[in-house]
Amino acid sequence: MADGIQESLLRCVDKADGGVDSQDVAAGLGVDHQVVVGAVKSLQALGEVISAEQRSTKRWELTGEGSEIAEQGSHEARVFDAIPAEGLAQSQLMKLPSGKVGFSKAMSNKWIRLDKNAEGGPRVHRVVESIEDAVRQKLLLVKQGQAGQLEEKEKNELKKRKLLTEVTVKSYWITKGSSFSTTITKQETELTPEMIASGSWRDKNFKPYNFEAMGIIPDCGHLHPLLKVRTQFRQIFLEMGFTEMPTNNFIESSFWNFDSLFQPQQHPARDQHDTFFLSDPALAHQFPQEYLERVQKVHSEGGYGSQGYKYDWKIEEAQKNILRTHTTAVSARMLYRLAQQEVFTPVKYFSIDRVFRNETLDATHLAEFHQIEGVVADYGLTLGDLMGILHQFFTKLGITKLRFKPAYNPYTEPSMEVFSYHEGPKKWVEVGNSGVFRPEMLLPMGLPEGVSVIAWGLSLERPTMIKYGINNIRELVGHKVNLQMVYDSPVCRLDS
Repeated sequence: MADGIQESLLRCVDKADGGVDSQDVAAGLGVDHQVVVGAVKSLQALGEVISAEQRSTKRWELTGEGSEIAEQGSHEARVFDAIPAEGLAQSQLMKLPSGKVGFSKAMSNKWIRLDKNAEGGPRVHRVVESIEDAVRQKLLLVKQGQAGQLEEKEKNELKKRKLLTEVTVKSYWITKGSSFSTTITKQETELTPEMIASGSWRDKNFKPYNFEAMGIIPDCGHLHPLLKVRTQFRQIFLEMGFTEMPTNNFIESSFWNFDSLFQPQQHPARDQHDTFFLSDPALAHQFPQEYLERVQKVHSEGGYGSQGYKYDWKIEEAQKNILRTHTTAVSARMLYRLAQQEVFTPVKYFSIDRVFRNETLDATHLAEFHQIEGVVADYGLTLGDLMGILHQFFTKLGITKLRFKPAYNPYTEPSMEVFSYHEGPKKWVEVGNSGVFRPEMLLPMGLPEGVSVIAWGLSLERPTMIKYGINNIRELVGHKVNLQMVYDSPVCRLDS
């Protein structure tokens, strides 16, 4: 069927003087225009057999209602024909299919009149003996392809009544190509060893290569947007000379997660509505004994210039295993390890990993998220050093407008919330938390008295959502994530 249409099209082109229109070819062959378009595309793929130029023309066509009127007459004419010589009650007339539309049009044409004082209610009478249905005559002209005989005003009136519509018709003007032939010769697409051995390739017609064609994108893995942004944050820390901390222990004891940070055992964050506790194994048993005793003493009795919290500290609370609520537990382990060195050396640590909290799920909160943390330990560090390194860190993220607000944390003093100016909503938004670790946390570890530790942290999800324009965190992490979003997300480039 397809080859027959192609050959018929070639014969039409051969007979025509200068070219043919694909619409005329379709009408002459008695087939749908799209069939001819398919034949044109197939012939174009064979090379320079034909030349086809796409053209667009506008023409008028009858709507469904317009076709009905062309066959049965206009609504107003049908209303006129339905009225007998003695007239017709208006209530009966309105029950006719064309009653409502036809009545108003016939009244405006002054074909009929309404007698409101008639006995039995309003009655409609003819005013003229006969009418000429001009609307039907105009539509018949359009149906016969003679829309050019109508004035633009007449066409627009019919269009306003939704009886006519103007459509754009796309067709091809087809002419002979440089390799025109009325017979179709299949082009070879591959040069085979047999052709070369026999020499038959000399007589073959090869299809030209399309060097502009795009290749097929190979299937491959895709990085999640969180991993892309994480890579950028990690690179910033490495550029600033930081060392990455090992964060591969999601399960942590309450001792390292809370007690070592000088967070009291009665603190609300240690309740079940904020923390996930493990049932098996429920307790941890291995702790640095001397360090544990110093932590117990500073909590219950005070020390190192502090009066402590003055409560009965219990080892049973410290032993409870939990899913860590922050990566600061890892920082505590690393600082304790640093304190065990014979000679203290300044360090800069960072970590980016998952933490877990018993949060109520909503558009901005999940039960697990990623925390970014930076820690610097050295002699004589001050709040000014913390502000300076925060400016350096956030400048590399493309954030230059910063503000600091005093805050409270159990294990830092002083503490500051970090705000940046968001150009989108034109307001200051919180981007992180920071502070100087308390002596009650550092000195029990065994760090020298002159050593200060500054630290700051922020989430990974919030900057990722801002970077990729995601409003609901559940569209970024979890079972509702659209994998197509992962495939299509661009490479992360922070405006440093």
